[in-house]
Amino acid sequence: MKKFIAYWITLGMLLVVHSLKAQNKIVVFQSDFGLKDGAVSAMKGVANTVSTDLKLYDLTHEIPAYNIWEAAFRLEQTVPYWPEGTVFVSVVDPGVGTSRKSVVLKTRKGHFIVTPDNGTLTLVAASEGIAEVREIDEAVNRRKGSGQSYTFHGRDVYAYTAARLAAGTITFEQVGPALPAQVVTLPYQQATLEGKVLKGNIPILDIQYGNVWTNINASLLEQLHPKYGDILEVTFYHQHKKIATLKAPYSETFGAVPEGKPLAYLNSLMQLSFALNMASLAETYHIGSGSEWSVEVILDRFK
Repeated sequence: MKKFIAYWITLGMLLVVHSLKAQNKIVVFQSDFGLKDGAVSAMKGVANTVSTDLKLYDLTHEIPAYNIWEAAFRLEQTVPYWPEGTVFVSVVDPGVGTSRKSVVLKTRKGHFIVTPDNGTLTLVAASEGIAEVREIDEAVNRRKGSGQSYTFHGRDVYAYTAARLAAGTITFEQVGPALPAQVVTLPYQQATLEGKVLKGNIPILDIQYGNVWTNINASLLEQLHPKYGDILEVTFYHQHKKIATLKAPYSETFGAVPEGKPLAYLNSLMQLSFALNMASLAETYHIGSGSEWSVEVILDRFK
């Protein structure tokens, strides 16, 4: 009997420790609101009304208006670097007030993402995995007195729910009913190696410098055994229409090529990227980013 009681006490303590670890009081905000008005401040204000012990941070509020794809990329770029239990709020929501679901996704590593299920979770669900998805029960997890507001769920539903979850006011199970472990996804070219040809997507531009990033990671590239100095031929496509082709040496640094010349390199996320040294490749060749942009890459020696 004593062993039985000790077992349940130990189990209870472990559950408490796990709960505390799962909800670490950190909330990270992302939106397309910009910082010209009080929208971001309003979300943080709501979070503080839940608990002033929360630590509130910004991922970015400069997502281009309505650009769900870029929101998806910024989450994938950022989520893995935050501690387990961090709660993210991502509000790029052109369908606000419509029938799209408001959800919280828990990744396999224990991060939480509070967002409309409109494609925002496309990339992080694929890279981090889905442990569970729950639909927000707005009868419980909605700011008091906001029921007649239909256009600012970021403040009234997402910031409020995220703060309650991060503070430990509610458990993940109290967010709302469990949904199938799947999310709305945006179609895009996944990174593949077909024969000797690498195919991938252009998820984002390194916008400050005009460099073009792909989703082709280092391990996939290494299957071709490239050496620094090898020439990569890359073709850029928009909606399957060829936009440009260029040849670039695979380089360790930008300084490996003369100013204005192209190079291929691994970016900070260890993904194959292309640039012009001290110039904008994207502007020069009219290249954009998003789910409709893709690339094909081949080592010149394989041609």
